[in-house]
Amino acid sequence: MVQQVTKGIKISVETNFEGTFYKNYKVNFAFGYKVTIKNQSKDSVQLNTRHWEILDALNNVEFVDGEGVIGKKPVLKPGECHTYTSGCLLTSPFGAMKGHYDMMNLNNSTKFKVAIPSFKLSAQFALN
Repeated sequence: MVQQVTKGIKISVETNFEGTFYKNYKVNFAFGYKVTIKNQSKDSVQLNTRHWEILDALNNVEFVDGEGVIGKKPVLKPGECHTYTSGCLLTSPFGAMKGHYDMMNLNNSTKFKVAIPSFKLSAQFALN
């Protein structure tokens, strides 16, 4: 698990390898990840958008931007957590992801970015 705190918002990420399958005549490696967002600040906050950078071992980079996370824009009061699971496909058995969330402090209406720490994606069968 990797963790990072930005402006009182703690991001924790756990990953797992889901398996391989063929798509468009290519082998793909499926990875799942679970993100927990914990508000350790004294203010209520809302997650509005996300930005991901997904890198595989073949130096392919994919950028993903979108509203909220899995269709939600969670509001977190002080001490509250929001956990969700998602996944990605890579064309190699190794890779990494990182990014940020755009959030708003609901007490003073200021916007800020929360870093999502870089985390590794690796298929166990490919490790020595």
